[in-house]
Amino acid sequence: MAASISGEKFHQAEKLMDPKPGTDSGDPVSKPDLRSVLVTSVLNLEELDTDLYRGTHHWVPRTQRLFGGQIIGQALVAAAKSVSEDVCAHSLHCYFVRAGDPKVPVLYQVDRTRDGRSFSVRSVKAIQHGQPILICQASFHQSQPSPVQHQFTMPSVPPPEELHSVEELIQKYLSDPNLAEKYKLGLNNLLAQEVPIEIKPVNPPDIYHRVAMEPKKLFWVRARGHIGDSDMKLHCCVAAYVSDYYFLGTALLPYPQHKTHFSASLDHAMWFHSSFRTDEWMLYECESPWAGGSRGLVQGRLWRRDGVLAASCAQEGVLRVRPVPSQSKL
Repeated sequence: MAASISGEKFHQAEKLMDPKPGTDSGDPVSKPDLRSVLVTSVLNLEELDTDLYRGTHHWVPRTQRLFGGQIIGQALVAAAKSVSEDVCAHSLHCYFVRAGDPKVPVLYQVDRTRDGRSFSVRSVKAIQHGQPILICQASFHQSQPSPVQHQFTMPSVPPPEELHSVEELIQKYLSDPNLAEKYKLGLNNLLAQEVPIEIKPVNPPDIYHRVAMEPKKLFWVRARGHIGDSDMKLHCCVAAYVSDYYFLGTALLPYPQHKTHFSASLDHAMWFHSSFRTDEWMLYECESPWAGGSRGLVQGRLWRRDGVLAASCAQEGVLRVRPVPSQSKL
């Protein structure tokens, strides 16, 4: 007979739905239409003036801070609006400087730093209450052929069709007859949240046992609904949003005896390598090569299903933890 889920075990289950964003450690809770949520809350910006945009959002995180991936994605959208159609994003580098306020829109101010023959650089400030919350530099490149071409090998993992989604895993936990009512309520609340991306973990955590894991995880991910393949800039913006989903949490996998007291991303970088579609399954490979001094470094690779490396990511963040008190079984 399975043991009842304690408070800490429920916390581990909750992590399956926790994006661990750059400016927040909570989950979005509002429920717009899934097929348009990426466009309406992440990708659409209102043009106020030349190189000045306003972004709204439909996410209300638990800690009342904006999801970092959303701000990165919107900043890249603003930058992309100021470049020619024949270039695509090849890299971005961001610093999170203040927490985002979900109660007010975000202004995006674009500076056209440079336009060259094949490269264009844009600087973007995301502003709330008259102060920047994120500073981003994005570079765009006109595609060019080259004989220099290599990449790592994609990890060998089960295909997404053979794995359970996050929602299916939560349903499995809910089927435990010994699950306390208060934890059933929490898990049902997680199910009610309409997250705009689908996640299928390759090695989901065991919520019944706190076991130290290697600081590495893999999961299949795709945007809900149909985006199409006509606009590569759009897919780069969606990938920027996806890249911050539970990214920093990778550094905490070896420490099941500690609970996160505070976490926040400090910076985020991304490089786009090959064309891809974010509305098709992609494998996100995340690992943490180092942690110390209340900081953690994480790196990620987004793979196309055919084994092509689509994008690479890196992030450093603040990680403040405290020991989990011993708990008796419920």
